[in-house]
Formats: sequence, C-alpha cells, structure tokens
Amino acid sequence: MAITTINKKSRHDLRLQRKAGRIVADVHALVKEHIKPGVSTAELDVVAEEYIRKSGATPTFQGMYGFPATLCTSINDEVVHGIPSAERILNEGDVISVDVGATYKGLIADAAFTHPVGAVSDDVAKLLIVTEESLFAAIEAMRAGQRLHVIGGAVEAVCNEHGYGLVRNYGGHSVGHKLHEEPFIHNFKTEDPGPEMQPGNTLAVEPMFNLGTEEVYTEDDEWTVRTKDHKPSAHFEHTILITDGEAEPLTIFEPGFRHTGFLNN
Repeated sequence: MAITTINKKSRHDLRLQRKAGRIVADVHALVKEHIKPGVSTAELDVVAEEYIRKSGATPTFQGMYGFPATLCTSINDEVVHGIPSAERILNEGDVISVDVGATYKGLIADAAFTHPVGAVSDDVAKLLIVTEESLFAAIEAMRAGQRLHVIGGAVEAVCNEHGYGLVRNYGGHSVGHKLHEEPFIHNFKTEDPGPEMQPGNTLAVEPMFNLGTEEVYTEDDEWTVRTKDHKPSAHFEHTILITDGEAEPLTIFEPGFRHTGFLNN
C-alpha cells in the first residue's frame, strides 16, 4: 500500500530529536579526528559509543536487526553497512564512510559522511564532493507541499551530470521514534510522486554514488555491501526537518557546512 502521509513530530519530539542530531554531529566530528592511517575501524567504534553514552543517548544501530556495532564503517568499495573490526586497518589513500545513529530519550537522528584517509586521488576526491553536493541539492528541493519524489530527482540529476554509478538498492527514510519509518526515499525520481512533505516531517536523505558501476552485492557476512567492480563508493546523509520555509538539517554543524569543503583547497 502506498504511503499517503509522513509521520509528523510534535514540538516535544523535535526538541529531543534536535538533541539527538547534535549528538550525531558531534560524534562525526570526534570520529573524523581519529581517522588516520594505522587506526582500526574498531577503535573508531569505541570512540563513538563512549561519546554517545556519555551524552545521555544510546547507539541506535547497536543490536538493531542483529547489527553488532555502534558505527557502520565502509572502506573504499564498501558502499554501506561495513562492520567495525580490529582487523580492518585504515591505510593512506583509503576512503571510509561512517554512518551513525543516536537515540536520545526515544527520538533518533542519523547521519553518514565519507572521509579521506590522508591524501586521496583527484577522482576520488571529486566523487566525495559531488556526492555531498547531491545531498545539499536534495535539501534545497525539500519544501512543505512538495512531493517526496523531488528528493530523488535532485540526487539523480547531480549523479547523472557527473556520470557516476547511482546506488538504487538503498536509500533514505523517515526517521524519529524508529530508525526506519515509512516512507522509503529513493535516490532517483520515481513515477509515483509520493506523499507531500509537511512541517514536522523528519527525513533521512542519503545519496550513495559509485566511481564505476551502480551494481552492488552483499558479502557473506550478510551486512557489508560492495560495488561489483570494486571501485570506490561515497555515502552522505543528514536527518532533515521540514519547516514552513527552508528545510533544516538536524545533524549539521552550522548552516551550509560541507564536510568535503577542505578537499577544494
């Protein structure tokens, strides 16, 4: 059955979800400081869990659907859902996508960013920049009264302009009392325009672009998703509140902040 409305959050809910969003943003800032050659993804996971719990929240992903960690840490050709491990050591030139959710007093925020490990090639740096640009293109298109498919249309347009592989198997979702609330948000424009966005909706939008093919597969661990041609992938996500005016990312450090801004230097 098609979803005709999107769950709205109350003012009380939004106060809590804003706090969850701030915790998620701060976790990302902290983890970013630890991303360097020689560090294991398990170490990053410990840093994230400790901060979330110290902030009075709980790690949303931990135990959900059986996932064993606080972070999803996906390296190079891993698209999403990589499992942290003491054996996964970061190397110079890698990229790592870090996805994390925090639950604060029952409300959830969720965000993901892809980081370079040291210096990366120009083509990989551009992949990161463009993928994040597509997220902000989607945010700019998100307005009360607009139908949901404008999000995927904005993401897809940026991807096509640059000729990247658009991951179609995965996408965003409404988020709040549960991590994955209806509706699912495609990263491409669908024939079904979907429900109207309204003030009080909170949506997790998460484009994933590949340097090569759009085709992906899941590893034997039943979690880790990789590109079929093993070329790098990038993943960016914010939890976004629909307002009476411009959409407001709840997991951002400041308005317009770009995590890949330093790559332009």
